[in-house]
Amino acid sequence: MIQHALAPTGRGGARETRVPAYLDSAHLDSSHPETAHLDDAHKGDIIGAFGAIAEHDTGARQGWRRRLLTLAAIIGPGLIVMVGDNDAGAFGTYTQAGQNYGTSLLWTLLLLVPVLYVNQEMVLRLGAVTGVGHARLIFQRFGRFWGAFSVVDLFLLNALTIVTEFIGITFGLDYLGVPKVAGVIVAALLIIAVASTGSFRRFERSMMVLVFGSLLLVPIAVTLHPPMGQVAHDFFVPGLPAGGKLADVMLLIIAIVGTTVAPWQLFFQQSYLVDKRIGPRFMAYSRIDLWVGIAVVIVGAVAMMAFTAVAFSGTAGFGNFTDAGAVARGIQVHSGRLMGVLFAIALIDASVIGASAVSLSTAYAIGDTFGIRHSLHRSPKESIAFYLVFAGLIAIAAALVLLPGTPLGLLTNAVQSLAGVLLPSATVFLLLLCNDEAVLGPWRNGRWLNFFTGAVITVLVLLSVILTASVLFPDLGATAMLWILGGGSTLALVGWTALRFGSRASGETIDRRGRADWRMPPLDALAPAALARGEKLWLGTLRLYLVVAAGLVIIRIIHLALTHRL
Repeated sequence: MIQHALAPTGRGGARETRVPAYLDSAHLDSSHPETAHLDDAHKGDIIGAFGAIAEHDTGARQGWRRRLLTLAAIIGPGLIVMVGDNDAGAFGTYTQAGQNYGTSLLWTLLLLVPVLYVNQEMVLRLGAVTGVGHARLIFQRFGRFWGAFSVVDLFLLNALTIVTEFIGITFGLDYLGVPKVAGVIVAALLIIAVASTGSFRRFERSMMVLVFGSLLLVPIAVTLHPPMGQVAHDFFVPGLPAGGKLADVMLLIIAIVGTTVAPWQLFFQQSYLVDKRIGPRFMAYSRIDLWVGIAVVIVGAVAMMAFTAVAFSGTAGFGNFTDAGAVARGIQVHSGRLMGVLFAIALIDASVIGASAVSLSTAYAIGDTFGIRHSLHRSPKESIAFYLVFAGLIAIAAALVLLPGTPLGLLTNAVQSLAGVLLPSATVFLLLLCNDEAVLGPWRNGRWLNFFTGAVITVLVLLSVILTASVLFPDLGATAMLWILGGGSTLALVGWTALRFGSRASGETIDRRGRADWRMPPLDALAPAALARGEKLWLGTLRLYLVVAAGLVIIRIIHLALTHRL
């Protein structure tokens, strides 16, 4: 991957043992190592919703009680980012799958479990070890072009995503009979107020209340009691729905992937973990936190597909999905008003979590990139720019939803397109950073993780290309989609073999000594990153793809805007 000093070779080209540069670092031997943290508020005690860990408390966790108390203090970043992923867009996608195709697509959720874990675990390591956000690392290690691109594109995509969250809020409010204007304004003010208390603990506790609120989906599923034998079969055994148009089914599968693996998640979890002051010593507990979050999000997704399938089975609405509001009404017809109310509340709850997390990821990225104070430990008076970005995004999104004549469908379309364009760059940079010895030292990826991650990235890139192409060219057929998948997979296999992408880093035995105490030094103390030839080719290809795809997206959005106006 990213090149650094190569180990000397002995006779016959045999590699001699060397002490990695990161083990010689002076900051490792210091009792107070200098780190890359850009905000002093990111240093100190870990203060979570359910407990705290003193900064000097670095001893081993002996006994189950001590371990559980430690986990209680650490839990939060992984759980919030995963539950936030079941947002308004996810509600629409999962219920569409259930209403149109029953439980036949449940298996896609099982396949996404390792993808979710691998992506977010790498982000977890980057946050705990480096002490800075994702955008900052891209800016420093890959230059101004990629840094500026990552921040600007994230800002635009997140702003549009927040609009979709408020669309979800309006669906829930409409079903409950709450006036749209008043409800949206109250929701926006509540989101801003919760994040602006100057207390990290209060914010996280508020998020945990919303996380528990997402569990309202479970009693709905229990009440509608879908056939569990069929649910289990469709979850573990892949298959396609009978009678479904292949192109439509493939697009829905891609939408399920897209709503479950989103660029904002990478930026949010890394920065939120830094803000919570979690270091590498508690990596095992952070991984458990992530697994808990994945379990909750999968349970929620399965529940939505299953109870929607039951609610619409044998009705005129089966196969004719419109929106999440109509799903609430269908649930009411099947099981009564109470279940519809619970679904509407769960939809609003999910939209509020999503809006909060997506806005926060943007504020973190901008603060990290431009070196401004950016921490929930600080009050708005201490970090006015950080909170203005957060509040501004929420206010603009709420205003757009309330503004008469706003093309909400066009904005949703733009979110899909931009997400498809941004996802390849986000995942490629994630893999490169996790193989950068200067950044992760003994925490960098090993051989098999690189192999699996490379395969995951290849699939995600191909799916994002299909999704982007389908939005730009609505008549794209199943044959063209299969050609993209087959041809792209073949080219990727040839490219990985020819370039031996990551072969040097992957074949090298990584010395893991001292990793519990190892932190990345300040960014200006790192040796400049030197890209290998294969990596330069990858980034050059990525830049070409982004230019072409972004151009097509802009043209398509302009065309749709003109059509809407006419």
